[in-house]
Amino acid sequence: MSNIIKRHYLKTSAICVAIILALGGYYVFTPFSKADETHYIYIDADDTTDSICKQVKPFAKKYALSGLMTLLRHCNYAENMHTGRYEVEPSMTTYRLFKNLRNGRQTPLMLTIPSVRTTDRLAAELSRKLMLDSAEIADALADTSVCRKYNLDTATIISMFIPNTYEMYWNIGLESFLNRMKKESDTFWNSERQQKAEKAGLTREEVVTLASIIDEETANNGEKPMIAGMYINRLRQKMPLQADPTVKFAMKKFELRRIYNKQLAFDSPYNTYRNVGLPPGPIRIPSVAGIDAVLNHKQHNYLYMCAKEDFSGTHNFAATYAEHLQNAMRYSRALNERGIK
Repeated sequence: MSNIIKRHYLKTSAICVAIILALGGYYVFTPFSKADETHYIYIDADDTTDSICKQVKPFAKKYALSGLMTLLRHCNYAENMHTGRYEVEPSMTTYRLFKNLRNGRQTPLMLTIPSVRTTDRLAAELSRKLMLDSAEIADALADTSVCRKYNLDTATIISMFIPNTYEMYWNIGLESFLNRMKKESDTFWNSERQQKAEKAGLTREEVVTLASIIDEETANNGEKPMIAGMYINRLRQKMPLQADPTVKFAMKKFELRRIYNKQLAFDSPYNTYRNVGLPPGPIRIPSVAGIDAVLNHKQHNYLYMCAKEDFSGTHNFAATYAEHLQNAMRYSRALNERGIK
């Protein structure tokens, strides 16, 4: 049998060489693309030789496309197709493109983990950038046995995703992707960050959870350590965090601009008006700035904060409830004046 396979291989190779020689340099050794910019070919398990040629047709030179089609069809490419993302640079020859496709020599991409609020949204965003199905990702993140592999649960699994940019292949498998995220998370949590978390009396997941609340409170990175210090003060005094973003998350009404008393009573473990301490997990994938704000929080005696009435995105802080009420009245009056409900 091995001799038969060997003869078949030699015969196939001979056919490929003959075809290449027949087509000549004009067809296969000149640039494939007629475009000035780089294009990419995405090949998944459902693709065929015809669908690949259809992908490249809009930017391929006519004679080069004919050369590629001939090479793919007569060199047993369909029997040994490799999924992946393949780069087609303006200067790349038809033969070089063919070799890359035949050998599975794909081009990695730069994937940025998005700062989204829910695992469903994360799954949707990842499926747009990787050869992964959004339902498959969402199901895995909601699977307790999958989460347990990373010493997390379905509420905290999102804390494993650090919103940096990573180089990886488009056709990475789900398990390999999750393992990569775990590895990157462990790298991010170096000894310095770990020591700061322990000093604050928080686990990694608790730091990320608090950071997610802070990121929802403000986009002003300069103010985040101040807010972090206030929330840590409340945690240490066993006061409810009373963070409005947790109410929005609990109700899944992220568009709310104003929270009323009736909404503060919404029954959910994520509602920090009803429950003391941190919610079960992050309410979004926080920024690195938000995480570091918790680890480097400001030391002060403030226990309350209220958005400033100038709508600058920053806050007025208060050490006493009476002072906080004055700040809240000014902000409420500003909301009413603008007709914000």
